[in-house]
Amino acid sequence: MKYSIFTTGCRANQYDSWVVEEKLKKAGFGITNPQEADVVIVNSCTVTENAEKDIRRFIFRTKSRNPKAKIVLMGCHAQVYPERNFGADLVLGQKEKFNFLKHIKDVGILVGQLENNGAFDDLPYDFSVGSRTRFFLKIQDGCSKYCTYCIVPFARGKPRSRSLTDILRVMRELKVKGIKEVVLTGIEIASYYDESSGTDLKGLLRIIENSETPERIRLSSIDPLYIDSEFVKILASSKKLAPSIHLPLQSGSESILEKMGRNYTTKYILEIVRELKTSVKNISVGLDIIAGFPQEGDSEFAETLKCVKSLDAHYLHVFPFSPRDKTIACKMKGMVEPDVKKSRVKVLKELDRELRFAFYRKYLGYTLRILPEKKLYEGKYLRGFSENYIPVFVEYKEEIINRFVEIKIKEIKGGRIFGEVLE
Repeated sequence: MKYSIFTTGCRANQYDSWVVEEKLKKAGFGITNPQEADVVIVNSCTVTENAEKDIRRFIFRTKSRNPKAKIVLMGCHAQVYPERNFGADLVLGQKEKFNFLKHIKDVGILVGQLENNGAFDDLPYDFSVGSRTRFFLKIQDGCSKYCTYCIVPFARGKPRSRSLTDILRVMRELKVKGIKEVVLTGIEIASYYDESSGTDLKGLLRIIENSETPERIRLSSIDPLYIDSEFVKILASSKKLAPSIHLPLQSGSESILEKMGRNYTTKYILEIVRELKTSVKNISVGLDIIAGFPQEGDSEFAETLKCVKSLDAHYLHVFPFSPRDKTIACKMKGMVEPDVKKSRVKVLKELDRELRFAFYRKYLGYTLRILPEKKLYEGKYLRGFSENYIPVFVEYKEEIINRFVEIKIKEIKGGRIFGEVLE
């Protein structure tokens, strides 16, 4: 039997799909494209309306091109809105998706309550990494903060963490398999806590520093409230942790942050970013921003622009506000008109472009260390990320793939950063 898997959304979703694929391969399933698969799996995001549209579009296209295939919808969208399944033959929730093989012959909606979803995924001991150079390892799942706009707690359940023992076991295996960089990911990694050892995220980072792991460790998005002087010292002194931080800021307006249920101020954000930049050499800071939240007027949007510019960020991830059923913000008064929201997204994306290239220009002539990946661009370039998350293109040389190399930043051309490998 052959399968195909389509994944939408975050890195945690990508990791979950990989775990399901590992189990399918070990059960003798072969991978193919959606047009030829016996089973087509959709591991779904539901954070925005556009994510839902992507799922619907893919399922309708697959049904028209491969009507004999069994379509399985699983993951976040399936958990929260199982009735909106767009004709999928089988709908699996978060707990059920990791028991995919048990349900392969079932049809209908099989979505359990999240309260019973306390276990973590059971990653097979003998796993493969393919041709990856970077690996996304999910160390935590779930969130209980219930920000007013966010559907994730309804989709992922309460916070829970992978055991310290298992993380160190997987890290050792990844190093043996040739992985050079691991991205620690999750839904809210700041809430990481291993009950058996009493280890929180800071403790985990200290332990990883002196353990057998791949050479470079990067953190995914982290709650700004978790960043304190102790965290900054850990990052600044580490020889493994990459100097790049992604903060889900969401807004630079005090009043909008309060309506979002984000329990920090712009003053606090300015202070922690200043401390990070003062203490951590060459650090890059990325930000999530939501445009057009209910009651965001021109003045509130102007406050966001002012705040973002003052932070001197590396880049922005921009999202238009998308009302999701079951969230508080879905019922708020003062919804922003679609054309206004679209205009603000455009302004923020232009600011993102300006920030990126201002950051890149700082490093013209600098020597950085990148990890070239296997994918070939335009038949002659490899791309690798620096420690501080600059994507650098260099001329193809087979011997530098998946090896840390020092490069000198030479030029910015056509929206890309080009470097020269130093001998």
